[in-house]
Amino acid sequence: MIKKILLSAILLLCYHTGKAQVEPFILNASPKAIEQRTAWVDSVYNQMSLEQRVGQLFIFTIAPQLNKSNENLLKKVVKDYQIGGLLFSGGEVANQVKLTNMAQNWAKLPLMITFDGEWGLSMRLKNTPKFPRNMVLGCITDETLLYAYGMEMGRACREMGIHVNFAPVGDVNTNPNNPVINTRSFGESPYNVADKVIAYGKGLESQNVLSVTKHFPGHGDTNVDSHKALPVLPFSRERLDSIELYPFKALTEAKLSGVMVGHLDVAALGTRSGEASSLSRLVVQNTLVDSIGFNGLIFTDALAMRGAGSSGGVCLRAIQAGNDMLLSPPQVKRELDLVLAAIKKGELSESIIQEKCKKILTYKYALGLNKPQEIRLSGLIQRINKPEATELINRLEIAAITLIKNEGRTLPLHDKTKKVAFVYTGVDQYSALKSAINPEIQVKMFAVDPSLSVASREKLIKELEDFDRVFVCLSENKLERYDTYFEVLQTKRPLSFIFFTGGQYLRLMEKSIANAESAILAHAPGLNVQHAVGEILMGTLEPSGQLAVAIGDTYPEGTGLFGFSDQKDSAVEEVQYVAEDLGFNNEKLVKIDSVAQAAIAEDAFTGCQILVLKDGHLAYHKAFGTLSGSDSKQVATSDYFDLASLTKTTATLLGVMKLYDGGRLNLTDEISAFIPELKGTDKGKLTIQQLLFHESGMSAGLYLYGEIVDPKSFEGPIFRNRKDAKHTLQLGDRSWANPNFKFNKGLTSKKQTDHHSIQVSDNLWFNDSISGVILDQIYDKPLLSKKYRYSCLGFILLQKCIENITGIGLDKYLAESFYQPMGLNLTFNPLEKFSKDEIVASNNDKLFRKEVVQGYVHDETAALLGGVSGNAGLFGNAADVAAIYQMLLNGGVYKDKRYLGESTCKLFTTQKSKISRRGLGFDKPSGEVNKYSPCSSSTPIQTYGHTGFTGTCAWVDPVNNLVYVFLSNRTYPSVWPNKLSSLAVRESIQELIYEALADEEAIS
Repeated sequence: MIKKILLSAILLLCYHTGKAQVEPFILNASPKAIEQRTAWVDSVYNQMSLEQRVGQLFIFTIAPQLNKSNENLLKKVVKDYQIGGLLFSGGEVANQVKLTNMAQNWAKLPLMITFDGEWGLSMRLKNTPKFPRNMVLGCITDETLLYAYGMEMGRACREMGIHVNFAPVGDVNTNPNNPVINTRSFGESPYNVADKVIAYGKGLESQNVLSVTKHFPGHGDTNVDSHKALPVLPFSRERLDSIELYPFKALTEAKLSGVMVGHLDVAALGTRSGEASSLSRLVVQNTLVDSIGFNGLIFTDALAMRGAGSSGGVCLRAIQAGNDMLLSPPQVKRELDLVLAAIKKGELSESIIQEKCKKILTYKYALGLNKPQEIRLSGLIQRINKPEATELINRLEIAAITLIKNEGRTLPLHDKTKKVAFVYTGVDQYSALKSAINPEIQVKMFAVDPSLSVASREKLIKELEDFDRVFVCLSENKLERYDTYFEVLQTKRPLSFIFFTGGQYLRLMEKSIANAESAILAHAPGLNVQHAVGEILMGTLEPSGQLAVAIGDTYPEGTGLFGFSDQKDSAVEEVQYVAEDLGFNNEKLVKIDSVAQAAIAEDAFTGCQILVLKDGHLAYHKAFGTLSGSDSKQVATSDYFDLASLTKTTATLLGVMKLYDGGRLNLTDEISAFIPELKGTDKGKLTIQQLLFHESGMSAGLYLYGEIVDPKSFEGPIFRNRKDAKHTLQLGDRSWANPNFKFNKGLTSKKQTDHHSIQVSDNLWFNDSISGVILDQIYDKPLLSKKYRYSCLGFILLQKCIENITGIGLDKYLAESFYQPMGLNLTFNPLEKFSKDEIVASNNDKLFRKEVVQGYVHDETAALLGGVSGNAGLFGNAADVAAIYQMLLNGGVYKDKRYLGESTCKLFTTQKSKISRRGLGFDKPSGEVNKYSPCSSSTPIQTYGHTGFTGTCAWVDPVNNLVYVFLSNRTYPSVWPNKLSSLAVRESIQELIYEALADEEAIS
């Protein structure tokens, strides 16, 4: 609710003050390319007659039929009226391609070929891949799949010679009885719709196909089809701002390139009664362009629709309203003549035609229409129906499967389940579902129908009593007759439902779902979907969908259980519970003490903190050892450690999640959209997701010494793979360093000066310019292959992304958004707040600083960035770290206050790379035998968290509702040898936690 109120306030401010226009990213180009484009546009425009210039604004619709009369009609509109574009109605692939080639051959200037493909080419063309409807896609929580879908659609469009797709649909379908939008919408949440629009649109435009989001200002809450009449939106301005207009505002900020204006009567935006929004300057120019700031191509909806009216001059009024391109005008010659007549009479300025025509030519150039167009017909069907398209359809369908409810953790099937019954209506079509069930489980199918006699029902109920679980499978849309029917089939335990039907129909089954044990929305009975549902029942696949539309009042939009655990909402408490009360064997749990003490005795570290939360309650919380060795004070549970790479997930990732939550960035966004310095570089196309997965091709880190060390101050390299007379300092198994070097003159100082403000230790300050040098190195360092490669540099880019979006430093943003309101002392540069005797020493640095590091970040790159970095620099104690991870486990809630959206938490904590164990910023167990895993062998695969170089880790186990935090200073006094790793201290403690769980507690 708070999010919606703030959003409405922001949008209202935009409308009242106006907004700077944003250049669509499809026009992004180098200065030289822009100069060439402008020269081409001017040259073409100057050679045109007024009739030709006006003709560019028109898009003619024609059927893809190969007959003489149709070909003659096409030839006439192309050659005589010199229209700017074409839209083909439904038909055959080959026919459309042949007519497209004819038309392009006749045209003096290549035509912009448009297409109405909301769910792929199959919406209009036969024998092409059939993608799911948008309401199914609205259930998907992984926006990268929507981006991939957009890419595939863009590829297919290009194969067909199509330059513009009238998709995606940005309508927020809050009216379940909407006769025209309905399943064409991504759902009833403006935030979810906006995310899907942006992901799909960016995927489409990545293939240089223009996306056109429709139907501005929003057709989702209407009960009239604008093809047949003019729908009325009787809503207030505030309502429009918060729902209907939100996706269009979001796509503008995301720099998508096209919007279609619908035929709607919207009095709150200034239209006269009976006036279509597509013909109103108050809607098109004042609201879409001036207020929202949209600067891309604006298309009308089809002007032959009754919602636009039936009188002549509709195209003239559409131009005057601010539209750029006129789709499907009625009686094209009459409308052209009326526009030309208005220019001659002075009713329409020729300068407006110049502006519109040049804008269209600019987009034509960007789409490659400055060159001849020819589509190769041979092999076209095979190129469109590639196996990759089928595989993507399967992935989309499976990702949309939603676990609506799972009371008592009834799913997956327990290993003691022996007999399962599937009750179905109609024909038994569930072979793939049955085949996915463990063959050791007896499966039987039962057909039912509301017309069954009482005696037949009683016989069926008696048979079902013998089964451990009963699932009702429904794959028909007329569900109203079943909502109370299944009450009479209840057995000794509640039924479970599997809906192989559209989510929009489930409101007819609200009562049955509420009484059910579990319920799954699978959308359609395809074989791959059936098999995936079977895997969910067996626990080998975890559902990841969420409802795009509500099921009555019981299950709101966004409902969806990720995995099978019941997450609690309790937050971290200061009171330490008796371990037995939380399901632990205390005698086993206290063995952790001896592991920590033995590690200190082995010099693995001087001090540590260990904390375990179960169900949000403290089960174990202790500190061991000293700050920096035997002569220093004992570590307290309140002392602070250098968290090292725990910064990535305890700081930077939180910022990314918060911005994602607010719709200010998406996983498919290119990082250069937020860091302008990267435009035109090899990093310009890197996405947020690639950086989070560590699949960007960026190096692990920087070689700093080439920039900061005087090469004349030493001989040979600074680092070697073996020890010799000069290389005496061991940093790793095969890494030795020469510490006898000097920094570049003027770069450092032993005290703070006007130019030396970056303090990296007690007696070492760097020149202020060093941070810029570091960032330039990151921007300029060439990418490597885009396989999995752990990279600190990617998280530094994410830091800059956050700072550029928010306008404040990462440290301040996180403090204001999370740490301060949560009551935590997590901080960068801790000596600004705490004394040194509250901070554990992290290193006796004999290479870089030549002194003990205590209270300064150990990581050298982070230190040179001023101690605030996306990869390292955060300090904290185990309790504060645990609070962050408990908040994530709670689905974004901490002490009754929400900090992140539940769906955002689910997405980021469950998503996993396909080529590594990594999640979206989080690390995870490997889950494979004989593969390195950062976790113990009993740790469930659903666990997420991270480790840190200084000897830290934090892990969240959603299966057992556990949080485990271990902090140490294993890098003190030296980074080598790494006894923390060789002794497997963190993993051994984690294994003890699982061994200490009571017998009845599930641990996998």
